[in-house]
Amino acid sequence: MKVVLINRSDITGGAAVFTYRLMQALRNAGVDATMLVCDKKCSDAHVVDYSQPMLDRFHFLADRLQIFCNNRYSRSNLFKVDTACWGRDISNHPLVREADVIMLNWINQGALSLRSIEKLCLLGKPVIWTMHDMWNCTGVCHHAYDCSRYKQSCGCCPYLSSSSMGDLSHTTWCKKNNLYKLPNLHFVSVSNWLAEKCHESSLLHAKPIYVIPNTMPVETFGYQRMPNAHFDIPDNCAVLAMGAARLDDPVKGFDMLIDVTHYIKENLPHLAHRLHLILFGDIRDASLLQQIAIPHTHVGRVEPDAVNGIMQHADVVLSTSLYESFGGTLIEGQASGCLPVTFGNGGQTDIVDHRRTGYVAQYRSIEDFAHGIEWAVDAGVGRLLLHNEVVARFAPSVVAWRYIDLCNHFIATL
Repeated sequence: MKVVLINRSDITGGAAVFTYRLMQALRNAGVDATMLVCDKKCSDAHVVDYSQPMLDRFHFLADRLQIFCNNRYSRSNLFKVDTACWGRDISNHPLVREADVIMLNWINQGALSLRSIEKLCLLGKPVIWTMHDMWNCTGVCHHAYDCSRYKQSCGCCPYLSSSSMGDLSHTTWCKKNNLYKLPNLHFVSVSNWLAEKCHESSLLHAKPIYVIPNTMPVETFGYQRMPNAHFDIPDNCAVLAMGAARLDDPVKGFDMLIDVTHYIKENLPHLAHRLHLILFGDIRDASLLQQIAIPHTHVGRVEPDAVNGIMQHADVVLSTSLYESFGGTLIEGQASGCLPVTFGNGGQTDIVDHRRTGYVAQYRSIEDFAHGIEWAVDAGVGRLLLHNEVVARFAPSVVAWRYIDLCNHFIATL
């Protein structure tokens, strides 16, 4: 079976990394899989660049300009929405023509347009679109937050500061609605939470949504606890870890993490003196670190291969994110033997079995999150058990075969 996976980039961004890992997993399972991108960074010969730099740049700028003009010339939400109005037609590319199955992933910012996706569907092959956020089930936004307009037909979009029912979000909704009528276009969600959002939406409520998680290289993760001395942390401390590409990205809930540490210091002093927090990732406002009320170490940005080494020095992995379509950091932590404590507004509930393999706190409850940390520190859950839990669900071979079974099903039903 020949499969072509299409994504804007190969290794830039979360969806790109997950798509590249899936391509590798499919190849290891015997599938002739290649990845087609318009922004290639790696040297892998199985990743093919279809870029035309001048044309791609034009599509990107035209795409942003359209949004800018429809957003009352504001830059505030310029990269929180996409329209897929501009993009390349790759329906005649040899890899596309030779493929038995076409897999779409993150295709925005001038990579593909909705019209070019329609041309891919008209080739008559199964087209599987893996959704990494809410964009497929909304008009233009990647995450709707508290907006429920995606349950109707969008319009009056808060990201566009719009009061018009017929704004850019609605016209894009209409284009998606027409595209989604094609019978050989199928949708995969990376989490049950995202699948539920799709079922709530006016665009995808009637379409089957297949849930297959992103693949993670968890079987290679070490899970043995490493000594605190590596980070100059006292031996008697329980170590918490939290990481993100950018820690103070508003969606990561860093302000709530700060509030949790203050709650622990003021209300759980017996716990506060036992804790040390390790943070990794960029932070734009470094002064926020000074507001953390428990001892902490910030190691800065780390390469993906270094995350396991950090997590092995921790006992608990934290996520205060407002939402997570998937929750990769929690999986990395659990594969390293850490017990997760998280809110449950997203894909975290696919990872954490409450009070067995972690703690799912009441959403936005600082008090419950703090008590979740207290529970996790003394829960005594074995690190090997946590490691094996995520290997059984997220290892590359497991995820690859779920996609292979789905591909074979769609090929057989053409």
